[in-house]
This record gives sequence, C-alpha cells and structure tokens, in this order.
Amino acid sequence: MISRYSRKELTQIWSEENKYKIWLDVEIAAAQAMEKLGYIPRGVSVAVKKKGKINVKRIHAIESKVKHDVIAFLTSITERAGIKARYLHQGMTSSDVLDTSFNIQLVQSGKILLKDIDQILNVLRKQAKKYKFTPCVGRSHGIHAEPLTFGLKLASFYEEFKRNKKRLISAIDEISTCAISGAVGTFANINPNVEKHVAKKLSLKVEPISTQIIPRDRHAFYFSVLGIIAGSVERVATEVRHLQRTEVYEIQEYFSKKQKGSSAMPHKKNPILSENLTGLSRMVRSYVIPALENISLWHERDISHSSVERNIGPDANITLDFALVRLTDILKNMIVYPKKMAFNLNITKGTIFSQELMLELTKSGLSREKSYRIVQSHAKKCIAQNLNLFEVVKKDNLITNKIPLNKLKKIFNYSSHFKNINLIFNRVFK
Repeated sequence: MISRYSRKELTQIWSEENKYKIWLDVEIAAAQAMEKLGYIPRGVSVAVKKKGKINVKRIHAIESKVKHDVIAFLTSITERAGIKARYLHQGMTSSDVLDTSFNIQLVQSGKILLKDIDQILNVLRKQAKKYKFTPCVGRSHGIHAEPLTFGLKLASFYEEFKRNKKRLISAIDEISTCAISGAVGTFANINPNVEKHVAKKLSLKVEPISTQIIPRDRHAFYFSVLGIIAGSVERVATEVRHLQRTEVYEIQEYFSKKQKGSSAMPHKKNPILSENLTGLSRMVRSYVIPALENISLWHERDISHSSVERNIGPDANITLDFALVRLTDILKNMIVYPKKMAFNLNITKGTIFSQELMLELTKSGLSREKSYRIVQSHAKKCIAQNLNLFEVVKKDNLITNKIPLNKLKKIFNYSSHFKNINLIFNRVFK
C-alpha cells in the first residue's frame, strides 16, 4: 500500500522484517517441541534464538538463486546460527510456516482494527448524545420524509459499528489457527504434539484438519468482514458528503486556516476526506472477491492463493486501518449547523407532517384511500405554490369538521417524532 494511505502501526506488521521474525518464532517453537519429544538434539532452539538474526537483504539474495523464500530464509538463519540450525524444519513443509505466520499477521492487524473501531464508537457515542435532540429532517430517496434528530442518525452509525466489532472479533477468532502437519497434512514425518506446542506458544488454536494448507474459507471470512466494515465507513462518509452539499450544508468537515479547497475557486470547501474514504472503501471491498476465489484450490494445495494474499494481506488491512482512523478524525472534528438543520426541516412548510394528518383523518372515520388523496392533494399544492400545509388544511371544511383546530395544531409539531428517542438510545447505548 502506498505511504499516503498507510500508518506505521500496520505497515510494520506487514514489513519483511516482521514477517521473517514470525517465521523464526514458528521455527523456534517447533524446534522446542521436537527437542522435548527427542526428535532433535537439545539446545537447537536456544542456539537459533540467540544467534539466528534476521537479515532481509541476505534472504532476498539467496532467494534470487534458489527461487524459494522459505529455503532462502532457513539458509540465512543457518548461516548466522551455525550447524545446529540444520535441525530446523524437521518434517515440516513450507506451508506450515507460511500459513501459521500469515494468520499471526492477520491477528496482529485485526487487533489494531478493533482498537480503531473502539475509537469510532467512542466518538459516535459522544456526538450522538450531544446532538440527541437536535432536530433535522429525515430523507428517503433523497427527498424530505419526516423529522428525526441528528443524534439519532449518529446512533444508527454507532449500532452498525458495534456489529462490525462483533464481526471482527469473530473473524479474528476464525483465522487464529496453526497448522504444523507436514506435507499433505498427514503428520507422516512430524508428531502432532509439535503442532499443539506451537499453537499454545503463539496463542493460536490447532487447525482440526489441514490439507497441506490451512483452509482458505477462514481467510475469506476475515476479508469479507473487512469488506463489510469498509461498507460501513463509506455509509458514514456518504452521509457527510451529502450533508455538506451547498444546498443542504447541515454539517461540514473541519477546514483548517491555511487549507485550500480548489486550485481555481477560492470559495470552495470540499468534503475531500469523506470522498477519500469512499474511494478507499471501494479498494477494501475489491479484495473480498479474490479472497473468496482462494477457497477453491487444487487437491491438497497449490499456490494460486499465494500471490493474491501477498497483495490483499497488507493492502486490505493497511487501507482499512487508515480509513477507520480518518473517519474517527472526521467525526470528532466535524462542524454541525443546527440552525441550518432547522431551516431545512421547515423548507417544505409542514408537508413533512402529512402522514400524521392522514392517520388522524382515518381515525375520524374516512377510509385510508380517501384520507391519502385529500392530504396528497393539499401537499402537492403546497409544494407547487410554496404554501404552508397547516394554513391550507385549516381552511378545508372537510378536514376541520373531522379534526378540531386544537388537535390539528398538535399534528404540526415535532413532539410525536421525538417521543421515543430515549427508548431508542437506551437500546443502543445500554
């Protein structure tokens, strides 16, 4: 992933240095178990741990000749650790190291993503409570529908990210497995207790049955969850972008003193951060399909998944991490305009209360169909002629004969729309 959309915390996890360090941890843990079981001489793991330093350039130099990364890695370690290192990797196959290590990198990344989501939840909780009763208009199909509050809108995002956190916890658990089962997964040349030791040592679970690889449905689930989280990021970003449009302008991304919105038009303040998140979310979701296609491999293994994972492993996690942190910053520093929300709420001059008016007419004895036609006719007239719906309907004798004026006035206020907000908030923030 390019540095522009990367944070150090994630790029370190996916660095060559960290990858080989994890490979070494796997090999040392396996050697410890083999020593205890009497398969290799004692002291191998200690010697390798003490002297087997990672030299990325040397590994790459060897790989350029042998064309095999694990062999190049083992050769490099043996050069540093000495003759005892020849006992490393006994009965193991490359996938034992690669798959177990890849899962560890995913777990490491997933834990940081969980922290990112916690930050979003903290900000959304504060902002939702701050704007709990700040009236704004709800829109369906982009058209004014009925009143709600800005806090309720934010609470909806909060609940969605609560679900995302739960999904990610499950996805991390799904890929927290270890396979040290040898060629085609039969343990023909390695004791299953080695796998148990490695799993315990590295805080993983034993893969119940591997072929020569850990089954890729686990990884498909993990990357699918990242795709869903990216969808939630874009949902919030899209809302910010819509609400910052000139015609709406109910909220605005923070705009610093020296910031410039356009190279041509000095007046512009563009929602560039949210637009950026929309693009990054598309990228993360695009990695889901390759992850799903990795499930189907030839027989006990092939390496068609390898090139995919070398790309999507770092890119999906690094990109989503960056997007989540940026979203937190947007939500924390956004500028909210309650007066503009109130202005927009009243822009259709009462037509947003049409449902309550229709329902009250049905209670008075009119059919739903007739009630709908009456209210719709008045609402259309009000929108076309920029009239106030209350002022129009109070002159309609049919309506005033059915609904007393004092009850009619009660229909045209927000109280009924906000009466259950506390209930909803208690459900979300309990």
